[in-house]
Amino acid sequence: MTEPLETLSIADLGTGLRNGSLTSAKITEHCLSRIAELDPALNAFITVTGDRAMQDAAKADRELADGTDRGPMHGIPYGLKDIYDTAGIRTTCHSKLREDVIPATDSVCAEKLAQAGGVLLGKLSTHEFAFGGPSFDLPFPPARNPWNRDHGPGGSSSGSGAAVAMGMMRTAMGSDTGGSIRGPAAYCGVIGIKPTYGLVSRRGVFPLSYTMDHCGPLSKTVEDAAITLQAVAGYDAIDPACADMPVPDFRASLNAGVKGMKIGLLRSFYADAEGMAPESSAAIDAAAETLRSLGAEVEDVQGASPFTQYNSCGRVILLAEAYAIHEEDLKTRPLDFGQLTMERIMLGAYISAADLVQAQRLRRELSQEVNSIFLKQYDVLLAPSSMTPAPRIDAPQKGFPLAWPMQTMPFNVTGNPAMSIPIGFSDSGLPLSMQIVGGYFDEATVFRVGQAYEAATQWHLKWPEPALVEAA
Repeated sequence: MTEPLETLSIADLGTGLRNGSLTSAKITEHCLSRIAELDPALNAFITVTGDRAMQDAAKADRELADGTDRGPMHGIPYGLKDIYDTAGIRTTCHSKLREDVIPATDSVCAEKLAQAGGVLLGKLSTHEFAFGGPSFDLPFPPARNPWNRDHGPGGSSSGSGAAVAMGMMRTAMGSDTGGSIRGPAAYCGVIGIKPTYGLVSRRGVFPLSYTMDHCGPLSKTVEDAAITLQAVAGYDAIDPACADMPVPDFRASLNAGVKGMKIGLLRSFYADAEGMAPESSAAIDAAAETLRSLGAEVEDVQGASPFTQYNSCGRVILLAEAYAIHEEDLKTRPLDFGQLTMERIMLGAYISAADLVQAQRLRRELSQEVNSIFLKQYDVLLAPSSMTPAPRIDAPQKGFPLAWPMQTMPFNVTGNPAMSIPIGFSDSGLPLSMQIVGGYFDEATVFRVGQAYEAATQWHLKWPEPALVEAA
């Protein structure tokens, strides 16, 4: 293969591994070389597991040579957001409170990726406890955006988004409580899929909000995301939120196209929203037109509850649950938290039981609106991922203000699968994006629509310029 290794898809790498033109060791060495060269300017990694990666790669090469094939992830390098437990490898949550914590066991996702033959490159930067950042008062520096390191890569799966966008790996695991997979995907110009609540076990992943946390991948292309999700999805009897149901083949209808599909555009979420960048709105309109040209019927969704209602509902639940998780440390070790983290989580102390009950009642109503009304009419819904391109990294928003640029919270509230996909670039050269939202456990249709759009456009073929990162 003559193409640079970082530009090859997981499927293409798999072909090379199986026809003998590539080895997992060669792919892994290439990834580690890019990490060593480029990560000092991006801070995507907290811990690089170089020795472990080469051991994993050697094992994959031996197994493939002996005829043992564990599937599409066999021999493929990946990374884990540093809230995923890894046996014998520290899991810091990007926090002083867990700086030296070394778990005894793997999280379920880490275990499944190992069973699939994946190669662990390391643990990736996040926001402290997946909530407080970007921050400069933590033991590790915040990750930066590979398209412009003066800007943030989104939160809180920041290192995952930056590493995939910069070609350090094709896929990485993140987590999403209010948009923390889709936000970095949006700001870094990659794919990020928040699966249906309950599709992927969260056991061994440090929680932020018990009823809104989701685990899922950030990947360079739709197919890469489908392959990664296939490896980690499935029932875990010990995770009480995990659904006991079969996992479909996410790639079975990947190339079926969108002809004849009905797609609803949630224009009311953003049309008159304060802070919506005109170039973001125009890019969504252009993406909708592309889907129309491919044979889909795209129309505005009528009668949706305002975005602010979904957003407020999710915030009350997230803050109350986050405070419950961190209450003891906030009382006994408050100064060991970063300032942003403490400011945000402490808001949960002021939420009453009545507030939480009302939010849970509203959550049920909003979930019914999306699933019993809109997704009865449409195969998928479209919505913005963010109202703006990535903001500067040196201007984080204090507290947890309602005027947040991400528009991802609604589908943490409802639990629907939602995928961020790149749809262009701003005048400043930063990625633009939208969400594709599907029915419960219908990730296959989300991937199908995303694949049709991706195949009709060129955004996924663009890469940040390494020379700009090196010169920074």
